[in-house]
Amino acid sequence: MTSEKFGTYSYLLDRTSRRIKQFATQRFKEANFDITVDQWHILKHLDIDNVKNQSDLAELTGKDHPTITRIIDLLCKKNLTERKPHPKDRRSFLVTLTEEGQNTVKQLTPLVATIRMKAWENLSEHDYNDLKRILDTIYQTLEI
Repeated sequence: MTSEKFGTYSYLLDRTSRRIKQFATQRFKEANFDITVDQWHILKHLDIDNVKNQSDLAELTGKDHPTITRIIDLLCKKNLTERKPHPKDRRSFLVTLTEEGQNTVKQLTPLVATIRMKAWENLSEHDYNDLKRILDTIYQTLEI
């Protein structure tokens, strides 16, 4: 394969990723969600494991630390998350879901699942498994 083909594939991956986020953002607006797609990712990760530090959230979401800080600030203002002092590190804090945050995740999870399924509706299980395998291989190849 030529580097030109790889450039095309990289472009297709990037274009598809942007389209998925644009589609989700539009559906969030139409459904009057009071959060963004990026805020949803933080809430969902905290729902899985309700105590995370900022570095964990940055790694899980692929966001840099300043961006994570801004997202957490907004989620705290909306009373969906809260910061708690880290018991072993005074320079750090832990982020947790509030009760309102937990309720928001429960309420939005089925709607977000419906939005996400739109991208997969024309793919077979075999297609999905091949795509997952290929993307996992690319990800692991580029591990830092």
